[in-house]
Parts: sequence; structure tokens; C-alpha cells
Amino acid sequence: MNAVHTFAPGLAAPSTIAEYLERLRTALAGADPSLVQDALYDAEDYLRSEMAANPGRSEAQVIADVAGSYGAPDEVADIYRDTEVRVQTALQPPKAVVRGSAIGRFFGVATEPRTYAALFYMLLSLATGIFYFTWIVTGLSLSAGLSVLIIGIPFAILFFGSVRVLSLVEGRLVEVMLGERMPRRPLYVTRDAPLLERIKAMFTDPRTWGTLLYMLLMLPLGIVYFTLAVTLLSLSAGFIAAPLAALFEAIVGSDAAGFHVQGVHTWQLPFVFVAGIALLFITLHVARGVGHLHGQLAKHMLVRSGPAYAA
Repeated sequence: MNAVHTFAPGLAAPSTIAEYLERLRTALAGADPSLVQDALYDAEDYLRSEMAANPGRSEAQVIADVAGSYGAPDEVADIYRDTEVRVQTALQPPKAVVRGSAIGRFFGVATEPRTYAALFYMLLSLATGIFYFTWIVTGLSLSAGLSVLIIGIPFAILFFGSVRVLSLVEGRLVEVMLGERMPRRPLYVTRDAPLLERIKAMFTDPRTWGTLLYMLLMLPLGIVYFTLAVTLLSLSAGFIAAPLAALFEAIVGSDAAGFHVQGVHTWQLPFVFVAGIALLFITLHVARGVGHLHGQLAKHMLVRSGPAYAA
């Protein structure tokens, strides 16, 4: 049997879906914008399904019944906040041991799973950046070129819709690899608005253009991330391997080894090895820093913000 749910004291029960969603948005004020987007999408999807299942009833009647099964806006907001805490706790990697010394913090980065995920994201960003850039440039070019034809507008609408899908895909990559909470549902839209109004809203939504800009920026950012990661990893690997290669050459001879280490004196090799180890850990710290900054950039450009979404 469903529990009895009541609306906030002093407030009449919402009579329309739009009013219910606005109450829910208000109740979630201060929550993560991504959480707000997910909650609004789930609520509207549920309410629309209930309306479709009860065609002979008004929105007010359906919403009154929903209070007993889905919950009042304030209650739904509390449930989402509690669930978010539990989910984030479950998904959070094991906490790294807190190290008091500077040396401990410097080398401790190697024990944090997010470090390697961020490093992999830096390497992957070149491929995703090329794909995003190509998709956006091609889509915008074709949309402009086909605008004089009858298929121009439908193509542009389809293209902008695909950009929103790509933003969700990128959001999943950012959340999984960089640890920044991103939307897990599509952007909430007012589905009872006329089709032309919804199309207009998509084209005038700053988030749409912010997503386009983000996709274009991913190419230069991907080049920088990939180059930085490969360069630092190669240098650190070379510095670490040089003394080992020199030792191997000294044992078997340069002819048998097939190579010759030159440009470094024997007494310098231990320092080169230590420098390689230090550079490797510096690379890991750089990856963590890049991951954090890029997560903030993605959150700012891919998630709608505003008074009701302010975190």
C-alpha cells in the first residue's frame, strides 16, 4: 500500500505538470545542476506516462494521485539528495591514505585510481577531439549549405539533436574518468509546448551553443593534452631506462646489445634515473591537475546553469 504523501504546508497542490516540475526545481535549489537535470527529466517522464495511462483525467487529478506513489516535490527532492549521496559514496574509489609529509603527498599520487583515469583521458582526448571537431564542422557546414533547400531545416534540427546526444556521451566520459558529476539524463524540456517553440528553445538555449563551443575546443585541448602526456611519459621513461640500458650495454657489449648509450657520463646515470622517477610522478600530478580543471570546464559548458541550478 502506498504511503500517504502531503505537499508543503501553506502551498496548494500543483495542478499542472509544469507547476509540479517548478516546485521540484525550487526544492532542489543548491543541488548539483546535473542532479537537478536528472530529477526533472525523471519526474516529467513519470508524470507524462501517468497522463497517457489515464487519458480521461485532468493533470490536477493525476498529480494528486502521484503524491501517493511518486511523492510530492519536496519529498522527491529529499529522495534524490539522499540517493545521490549513497550513489556517489558507492562509486567513489577507495580514499587515498592521508599523508602529512610533502614527500608522502608527492609519491602518494601513484596510489590514486583517478590519476590513471585522468592520464588515460588525456591520451583519449586527441581521438575524441578530432571526432567532435569533425562532426561539428561538418554538421554546421552542411546545415548552412542545405539551408536554401527544403531539407535544410530538418537536417539542422537533427544535427543539433545529435550534438546533445554527444554531450551526454562526453559527460559520461568526464564523470567516469575525471570524477566530475555530469547529467545522466537528457536535458529537461517542456514537452507540452508547441513543436516550433521547442525547436526555438533548442536553438536559443545557451547550453546548445556552449556544447558546440566545447566540441570545437576539444581538438586544440586534445592536442595539448595528448602531446603533454606523451612527451612527459616518454621523457620519464627514457630517463629511467637510460641507466638500465647503459648497464646492459656494459655487461654484454654494444655490439651484442645493438645500441650504444652516449651523451651521458657514467657518474651521471644515477642522477638521470632519479630525475626520471621524479618526472614520472610529476606527470601523474599534472594528469590529476588537468583532469580536475577539465572536469570544471566540462561542467560549466555542458550543464545548464541558472538561479534554480546554482550549486
